[in-house]
Amino acid sequence: MARKTGKAQNADEASLSFEEFRKMVLEDYRIANESRQASILGRREVLTGKAKFGIFGDGKEVAQLAMAKQFREGDFRSGYYRDQTFMMAAGLLNMEEYFAQLYAHTDVHAEPSSAGRSMNGHYATRTVNDDGSWKQLSQLKNSSADISPTAAQMPRLLGLAQASKLFRDNKSLHAYTQFSEKGNEVAFGTIGDASTSEGLFFETINAAGVLQVPMAISIWDDGYGISVPKKFQTTKESISEILKGLQRDESAPGYEIFRTKGWDYPGLCETYEKAIAICRNEHVPVMIHVEEVTQPQGHSTSGSHERYKSKERLSWAEEHDCIKKMREWILQSAIASDEELTAIEKNAIKLVRDAKNRAWEAFQRPIRKEREAFVTLINTVASQSPQAAFIHKLRDEILGHHELERRTLVSAARKILRMLRLDDIPAKERLQSWLRDTNLANLDRYQSHLYSQSDHSSLLVDEVKPEYNDDQLVDGREVLRDNFDAIFSQNPLVVAFGEDVGYLGGVNQAFEGLQLKHGENRIMDTGIREATIIGQGIGMSMRGLRPIAEIQYLDYLLYALQIISDDLATVRWRTKGGQMAPLIIRTRGHRLEGIWHAGSPMATIIHSFRGVNVLVPRDMTRAAGFYNTMLLSDDPALIIEPLNGYRLKEKLPSNLGQFTVPVGVPEVLSEGTDVTIVTYGSLCRLALEAVKQLQEVGISCELIDVQSLLPFDVNHTIVESLKKTNRILFLDEDVPGGGTAYMMQQVLEEQGGYRHLDAAPVTLSAKEHRPAYGSDGDYFSKPNVEDIFEAVYRIMNESDPTQFPAI
Repeated sequence: MARKTGKAQNADEASLSFEEFRKMVLEDYRIANESRQASILGRREVLTGKAKFGIFGDGKEVAQLAMAKQFREGDFRSGYYRDQTFMMAAGLLNMEEYFAQLYAHTDVHAEPSSAGRSMNGHYATRTVNDDGSWKQLSQLKNSSADISPTAAQMPRLLGLAQASKLFRDNKSLHAYTQFSEKGNEVAFGTIGDASTSEGLFFETINAAGVLQVPMAISIWDDGYGISVPKKFQTTKESISEILKGLQRDESAPGYEIFRTKGWDYPGLCETYEKAIAICRNEHVPVMIHVEEVTQPQGHSTSGSHERYKSKERLSWAEEHDCIKKMREWILQSAIASDEELTAIEKNAIKLVRDAKNRAWEAFQRPIRKEREAFVTLINTVASQSPQAAFIHKLRDEILGHHELERRTLVSAARKILRMLRLDDIPAKERLQSWLRDTNLANLDRYQSHLYSQSDHSSLLVDEVKPEYNDDQLVDGREVLRDNFDAIFSQNPLVVAFGEDVGYLGGVNQAFEGLQLKHGENRIMDTGIREATIIGQGIGMSMRGLRPIAEIQYLDYLLYALQIISDDLATVRWRTKGGQMAPLIIRTRGHRLEGIWHAGSPMATIIHSFRGVNVLVPRDMTRAAGFYNTMLLSDDPALIIEPLNGYRLKEKLPSNLGQFTVPVGVPEVLSEGTDVTIVTYGSLCRLALEAVKQLQEVGISCELIDVQSLLPFDVNHTIVESLKKTNRILFLDEDVPGGGTAYMMQQVLEEQGGYRHLDAAPVTLSAKEHRPAYGSDGDYFSKPNVEDIFEAVYRIMNESDPTQFPAI
């Protein structure tokens, strides 16, 4: 397999002297060996109990070295949990950071990818400054934050690549050099061969081919998906074989598809040089199928691959180990001697061991200091307490731990305070204070940055009320359309896309005429593929654009549930504020005809999307205000427009693109003294009618539109109403125990509203089944005016059956 050593391996290497070339090859060999030793030692750390779980990139070192040679400033990676060699070779991960993540070190300086929040192998660069502003992304090599679900990195990869296309094709974006150098960036993706069986892979591959974006996907093919061989994974046992119809030709655009061997160092370098040049220069997606990859330690620390691989397969893998083959090639090509290579290998063992020890010491040192201070404190407590014997026992248990964890200290403190519950000693207050301070520190370590903590948090956007020059009434969709028009005129970074959004202007015409006015690079049609529509938005927003991704109906959001929940909602949290994706998702739902066009799965959304603002405007003016608010914010949001409101008349504001609706702030629609009604969206109109009818029988209702479910009533408006009425009804279109149960928990538990109840709280929701078709189906499936009237009346009947006799 020897090749001429003078053969160029990238454009710059063509003019290298032999000594320069030799130095480059040996540097690669060094990185490969260090990465392999990190995998070996990392596995040992898990098996000895110092780390909880391990998944490593052994066997993929040489291919990743070749890929890293083509990775430039401004490029982005969207990979998976075996890319450690690539990260090391690209200069984005050092050995101490590698082990810091394995130990879950919560110091962001020691473990910048996730500050201990992600298990090992999940890599990210910090694209956001401490103040929440963007870094100079075009001058950095960037890695979007990894997630574990297989193939879930693919939709985001599409968006990262499409951003380059937009930055190149839209001249109004050429000035935004902080984010891109005229679209000259490639989005690098990686995936294991077995994960190509996922629908997210196929959806993304198809979309990238349609869009013709600079996306380079590398498929590491080691023949297995954990224990399942690829004959059960892929037709013809070859992903590149079954996708070869995507190969571009003179008659149609498509992909450039490459196949190469994972142990062939010069072949890999040549393949990646050619593939990435096409991808970068021509904006053509490329696929590199890296075959005959090995996995020396098996899938992970959760088991041994000897259980499911034959002796013949294991023997083949040992012979075709990529580092072994690289060593053979170096010797055959007379690039270095056996002694030189042996020295590199020995140095790698020592370097990795020393880095591991430093990382462990850095991880344990602050906890050790905390333990010393804590032990001193509880010794003082013990000296004043009749519970000294029990406290000393806990102390000795703590001192007996060789591998320290903060939970041990906190658990002991809580147990000691439990013992001291009847004691009145001076040191008890000091221990309580220590526990409060420690809990506050752990709040930052583990719970911070779910939402933005910058000056651009959605909670900090000031309210600007809509202004009106006259009382002109227009369709609600026209308010949205004209507001979108103003947004696109004001901010070149804003783009919108979705099914039928472009040429048609949307199924409800909220983008009518805007593609013609602002261009196909601003308002775009997509195929029917909800998961990758969201992925486009995530990737674009990670690169500084402000995308509005439309999902045609709320019911269809379920296609993208996993991507929103696992990726978008956790971006900021899983990087401890190091990355953000301020995507706005636009959709419509609630009342309409038909099972899959009238959904309101709010509990599913609320529970799955923590980290995303969930906004539920009752009309299009408030929807428009929310778009304006979120574009001033760096939080992601889901805005659910009321589906039956597009043709209802509203006044047209004169300050389009400027007025805002504050998030987390309910609006009182009618004041009352007897019962508080809490709802949102389309039900506000029905509830208003019910309130009028209730007034006719002497019942005064306070109707509150929550407007925002995440965040929810940050000023506790609802509990203030409950203090006045002492009775409450929660109303929505979700299933029983869904959104209404969430609202009830927020008001009665979080806000302490239970203290002010004179009657049992009541929820009124839709039925457990999907809404049946037709007007009658709607009436008998979801709350109607009579249902609302009767629910409130029953509350008053219980309080005063004489004045309000049973109906």
